[in-house]
Amino acid sequence: MAESALNNVVEWTVSELSAALKRTVEDAYGYVRVRGEVSGFKGPSPSGHCYFRLKDDKAVLEAVIWKGTFARMRVQPEEGLDVIASGRLTTFPGSSKYQIVIDTLEAAGIGALMKLLEERKKKLAAEGLFDEARKQLLPFLPEVIGVVTSPTGAVIRDILHRLVDRFPRRVLVWPVRVQGETSAIEVARAIEGFNALPADGPLPRPDLIIVARGGGSFEDLLSFSEEIVVRAAAASMISLISAVGHETDFTLLDFVADWRAPTPTAAAEKAVPVRSELMESLADLGLRKLACWQRGLEQRRKELRMLSRALPALNELLSVPRQRLDACADRLPRALIANAQIHHRQLDRAAARLSRRLLTQRIERSREQTSAFGARASRAMLTLLDQRGARIERAERLLEAFSYRNVLERGFALVRDGEGHPLRRAAAVTSGARLDIEFADGRVGAVAAGEAKMRPAPAPRPRRRTGSGGEGQGSLFG
Repeated sequence: MAESALNNVVEWTVSELSAALKRTVEDAYGYVRVRGEVSGFKGPSPSGHCYFRLKDDKAVLEAVIWKGTFARMRVQPEEGLDVIASGRLTTFPGSSKYQIVIDTLEAAGIGALMKLLEERKKKLAAEGLFDEARKQLLPFLPEVIGVVTSPTGAVIRDILHRLVDRFPRRVLVWPVRVQGETSAIEVARAIEGFNALPADGPLPRPDLIIVARGGGSFEDLLSFSEEIVVRAAAASMISLISAVGHETDFTLLDFVADWRAPTPTAAAEKAVPVRSELMESLADLGLRKLACWQRGLEQRRKELRMLSRALPALNELLSVPRQRLDACADRLPRALIANAQIHHRQLDRAAARLSRRLLTQRIERSREQTSAFGARASRAMLTLLDQRGARIERAERLLEAFSYRNVLERGFALVRDGEGHPLRRAAAVTSGARLDIEFADGRVGAVAAGEAKMRPAPAPRPRRRTGSGGEGQGSLFG
């Protein structure tokens, strides 16, 4: 192309060119269906959207599933799964790539679905959801049965008719879609809803749950193999029966359910026993019980008759006790007298022991009294001696106070004659008489030299009265 022609080409910005390509791709292709193998799938991103690639042996196509679409998908992408994706073809200007925004996803052929189910089965089995040990026993006669199925199909009518024929029970139906994109979510929520009902609420909690669906193609039954349904059934605290499809059909729900019924009718038969058969069984058991009771009663009668024949006669049984009674009656008076004598002697010995004991007690009391009296006499004697000693001490002090020796200590002397009599007057002393003069510190002998000169006697002192009309104190030497 000439350079002038190149200069006349319209100039685009990158954004304008990307927008034009986006419109071109979307207008030219619009809604498409693409078959390919899932590659690079790592699960939902933190935002909830899924990004992966679809590839075949020659090309690769970027794919995206928005968060809301992914939650509704019945078949979800898995690494290496061959799928058919339906959606809108568009471009992503940020990286100059074209991509498909997937609305629906389905496995490409039965083989792919079988592979998907087999891998899912291995995954859930590894978690222990299919273990027989975790499965519950079915109730023998449930009061309330919860049925998860379509309310308009023949399945619910077959279940109700079979229950009425066998043993009528109260039935709660939780209506769900049994195929389609929302089927799995509805079935899982129905199982969880029955488990969430309170035991004493206005709507009774079922004792048994039946998840039922009629026959259909392999693709029609895929909803009951979804992981959300299997986990809801595994978490159910109510016993659950799986009745999906015909006997040759299978779903993953069959492996996790507490019991798998080949048909919905068979599920109803397993849920309740036949009432007429129960009545017949009860009647038969009643007859057998009565017969056993009668046979046991007759056997006891036979044993009683045999024992009665083996027992001795009444007179023979009582003859020996009668003789013993007569002998005891004969010995009884003598025994009473002997017993009375024995007790009398025992009473005498007890009385004697009692008298000696009383005497001993009296002697002991007398000893205690004598000891008490002796102690009191000793205390009284000591008190009396103390009093007499105190009186003697007072008399000694009084005698000492009136003694003539105190006079001698003041410088006086006591004159005695030869015979030791005190001389009170000078006239009583004759010349040449021997005298004994006692001083405070000793005695001295003397001889009177001359006669004593007489001097008038002093006037007598008045005597002190010691009492009314009484005499005064006498002479110290008189």
